[in-house]
Amino acid sequence: MAPPRDIERASATDAATILELQKRAYQSEARLYDNWTLPPLTQTLESMREELASSVALKVVERGRVIGSVRAREASGTCHVGRLVVDPSRQGQGIGTQLMREIEAAFPGAQRFELFTGSRSVDNIRLYERLGYLRCREQIMSPTITLVFMEKLVRGSSN
Repeated sequence: MAPPRDIERASATDAATILELQKRAYQSEARLYDNWTLPPLTQTLESMREELASSVALKVVERGRVIGSVRAREASGTCHVGRLVVDPSRQGQGIGTQLMREIEAAFPGAQRFELFTGSRSVDNIRLYERLGYLRCREQIMSPTITLVFMEKLVRGSSN
């Protein structure tokens, strides 16, 4: 049986812990794309503090340790979800799904949710599709990196 997990709002005081987790979690992406300069890996502590202060950030705490995080912000009816991270040793245990459901619930007025991931990140794409997200566009960032943007429309919205 899995130990109890609590999802809590994160704040600027969690910045160092979440940044360290993010850098560990994104190492698999860096290997996948052979690119160690991905923004989640080069983000500064100050930038993380600013991001946490300007968005809704959630963290999963298990036995006093942060093992997952996600952040989002809403603009013009669209909730932009970003930086879903789960401790590499805990991936595949439903933590990402739990975080995604909670971040969506934190924006009851959103008409749509949007996020992006790399085109080679098939596990991420599969997770988001399972949660009801559909591919809506792609953006080529470099010869080796293409971002896949995905959206989820909220039932009853006018879109």
